[in-house]
Amino acid sequence: MPPRIELRGVSKSFGSLAALAPVSFDVAEGETVTLIGPSGCGKTTLLRLIAGLETPTSGEIVVNGMTPGDARRHKQIGFVPQAPALLPWRTVEANARLLLDINRRASPATPSASVADLLDEVGLGDFVEAYPHELSGGMQQRVGLVRAFALDAPILLMDEPFAALDEMTRTDMRHLLGRLREPLGTTVVFVTHSIPEATFLSDRVAVMSARPGRVTEDLTVELAHPRLPDIEDTETFFHITTRLRGALSAGMDR
Repeated sequence: MPPRIELRGVSKSFGSLAALAPVSFDVAEGETVTLIGPSGCGKTTLLRLIAGLETPTSGEIVVNGMTPGDARRHKQIGFVPQAPALLPWRTVEANARLLLDINRRASPATPSASVADLLDEVGLGDFVEAYPHELSGGMQQRVGLVRAFALDAPILLMDEPFAALDEMTRTDMRHLLGRLREPLGTTVVFVTHSIPEATFLSDRVAVMSARPGRVTEDLTVELAHPRLPDIEDTETFFHITTRLRGALSAGMDR
């Protein structure tokens, strides 16, 4: 099958500032690819280009056989930002349904999972009538995840969604994301600064250099699926994180 996402010589400049050097890579159906690199290297810019929220200075991006803008309009893309951005006047259930309510015509007729089922899966079944101010940061981010998965988009773009959480909650959230994603086969492009997070979630990790960002390494994560939390205690996991750390350090020097 053709790749879900194709980038061919994609670069981006903001005036005289070159944010991204030409970048080329594919993301296959059902694959999770993580972008990791130093702050300011263009990870979020690249994600926004794939989402059709920015226009490349050069090169071409194809998402599900169409332009990123068309893919977004046809609800082929779900986007999870750093902050869950919940509406304070809507309940947990209503926030989780927000994207479905905004454009009913593009909502799936037979979704892979209902909002109620997803809220149960993430441990919020008893909080459907609660409001955002009554939730912890981790619980709010879970609502954001459910909102994205409820859209049933084949592609999910995630921009450091767990960065503001404490380490224990962040670890729980990556395990939860893996549990939600795998049975649905969602294609994911994930941005993070966390090497363990990248290792646990990814099939491949694209290591980026300092600005102007370019992919210096494209590393395959050879860990079996499904991935359970105890895989992080294995020697294989340790070796992969060490290899990634070395690739990241080398990329920062280029």
